[in-house]
Amino acid sequence: MSASPSPLPDDDTRPWYQTVSRYQWLVLIIASAGWVFDVYEGQIFNITRGDMLKEILADQNLSEEALQGTIKNYGDRFLAIFLVGGTFGGLLFGSLADRYGRRPIMIATILMYSVFSGLTYFAENLWQVGILRFLVAMGVGGEWAVAASLVSEVFPAKARAQASGIFHASSVLGTWLAGFVGILIASQWRYGYLVGILPALLIVWVRIKVKEPEKWQQKKSEPTEKKLGSFKELFATSPWRLRALAGMGLAAVGLGTFWAVTVAGQDLAKEMLLSNGIDPQEAGSRAKFAYGIWQTIGGGLGLLAFGPIAARFGRKRTFLCYQIAALIIVPVTCYLPQSYSQLMILLPIYGFFTLGIHAGFAIYFPELFPTHLRATGTSFCFNGGRLLAAPILVLSGFIKEKNYIPIEDAVTYIAGLFVVGIALLLLLPETRMQELPE
Repeated sequence: MSASPSPLPDDDTRPWYQTVSRYQWLVLIIASAGWVFDVYEGQIFNITRGDMLKEILADQNLSEEALQGTIKNYGDRFLAIFLVGGTFGGLLFGSLADRYGRRPIMIATILMYSVFSGLTYFAENLWQVGILRFLVAMGVGGEWAVAASLVSEVFPAKARAQASGIFHASSVLGTWLAGFVGILIASQWRYGYLVGILPALLIVWVRIKVKEPEKWQQKKSEPTEKKLGSFKELFATSPWRLRALAGMGLAAVGLGTFWAVTVAGQDLAKEMLLSNGIDPQEAGSRAKFAYGIWQTIGGGLGLLAFGPIAARFGRKRTFLCYQIAALIIVPVTCYLPQSYSQLMILLPIYGFFTLGIHAGFAIYFPELFPTHLRATGTSFCFNGGRLLAAPILVLSGFIKEKNYIPIEDAVTYIAGLFVVGIALLLLLPETRMQELPE
């Protein structure tokens, strides 16, 4: 077992995409398709939560001001529940993927989030929404860890960063899909969750086309005292313990700022429109477009750019640059625009850095752990980060409900978490152009 593999000789002058086989491309497409719907399941709630909660809370006879505050508060609470559910699902299914294989667990997780998304159509009260969001999140959290590990194991080192970056960048398609569905269904929010049943069709494709990676098959057949998917070994063995904890902290920064900062682009757009005298319903629709489509274009470019930059300059330097840039662009976007058109100019840049950093998790986390702990460690980093990020959402929802400070101040203060992310990079190794640890 080597914690720090020797760098690979970079003597292959071909472009990275010419080193990729047809089957490897197929795995990337399947993994990306699963992740597209993962993201859809999270974003459709963000886009429809106003209409959903307004309908469910209608019998409480709240004033308009109190209703809006309660909607914001419960919206962030349910996002926190989603993060917690993703944590438990990710930890469970990540460990199971190391023990029983990538393919069967990918099938189980896709089925789980598809079914419980569809059942959300029938939700009538808050506790039902909470339970269903938790169960959907369990499937989403598990599927990401398995897919990220699968891509990293199937692709050669020369192409791994680019492929993993493309995999995570496909999340933009999920956000766009949720944005278009949100616009099409308007206030008929229930139909948005029926669309979430569609990824169940992926199960047939996964079952037929995906094979277990050779690395995992070899590890499974080896007579060894190492336990596949063992959290005990993950935390009892150096250097995996430190990598898991530092990676979890890095993910918590990214996920906490995603839900409280990146997603707040919609709130910033809506506040700007309302201050310009736009009708609330029209303001809500235009804000959905500003965030779900326009800002996400910039976010998608940021995700796609992370892989090539990381392949050229290293994983840690790329994380560092993105987080420093995010620290700058967030307050600029919050305070500088004096009109809606000016805000629309900045939102794609805002999305480029605050969302783009997430591609690094799919690239970097699988490279930190050996095969028998890869999905377990990757899942712990990303989904443990969800758990740490949940209190940030609860705090964000409380601030928005009580209106203690302007939303611009709240978003800027929470963006200060990127400083923590920069510090955590000091604890982690560089993995550029190295074989996966064994």
